[in-house]
Amino acid sequence: MRWCRFDTGGSPRYGLVEGDIIREVAGDPFDGYDITGSVHNLEAVHLLVPVEPRTFYCVGLNYAKHIREAADRNGTVPNLPTQPDVGYRANNALIGHGADIVIPQDAKKVHYEGEVVAVIGKTTRKVSEAEALDHVLGFTIGNDVSERLWQKSDRTLWRAKNSDTFKPMGPWIDTEARLEDMYTTVRVNGEQTIRFKTDEMIFGVARFISVMSQYMTLWPGDVIWMGTDGTSPDLKPGDVVEIDITGIGTLKNQLVAEA
Repeated sequence: MRWCRFDTGGSPRYGLVEGDIIREVAGDPFDGYDITGSVHNLEAVHLLVPVEPRTFYCVGLNYAKHIREAADRNGTVPNLPTQPDVGYRANNALIGHGADIVIPQDAKKVHYEGEVVAVIGKTTRKVSEAEALDHVLGFTIGNDVSERLWQKSDRTLWRAKNSDTFKPMGPWIDTEARLEDMYTTVRVNGEQTIRFKTDEMIFGVARFISVMSQYMTLWPGDVIWMGTDGTSPDLKPGDVVEIDITGIGTLKNQLVAEA
């Protein structure tokens, strides 16, 4: 199944994507639903973020190449993590597939980060690593847009990672996508800039969910962004970033200058 959230000019609603149509449902993928019989053309609707998370978790430094390249740029020694570490992002930054990423006037060094996103499907507390993926509804795609100069200068990531529109997510949640089959490909203005095997993480999705659940309850609709590999070119207004992950689809957004 592919679950999307969309708006045709009224209130947001959920639907099932089947080819180029959406079958509207009453309800949602977490608490149950009924097919309404209403059908929409996928191209005719406005896709929203596929879920508004209660808590927006993120994983940093989860791909060895990403860490080594960052260390090389900074002239430091790579410091690979020895345990899963979890951070947070802000819901105000979320936008859907096709929405514009708005670059603040004083932002100078903006990068993409293409990430697979795990969407929690049921209440999760103290689960083993073997049980963890049974608690995942499915996967979607995230673009962890980052302003690198702010990331260096500020004591926290409050604006470098959480400025409005800096977190595109979508286009939908795929419940059948398999981590072991996934490759992440990023294109800027149609040209491929990076491709990597998605599940070649230092710590995998199941490990993170299990460790997190020992200390906190994960709720249906929570999302965990799983980090990225490689580096990004400097982005500018007018650039279009497409992130494609095997079995899920493509998240596409354009960068625009703040008015």
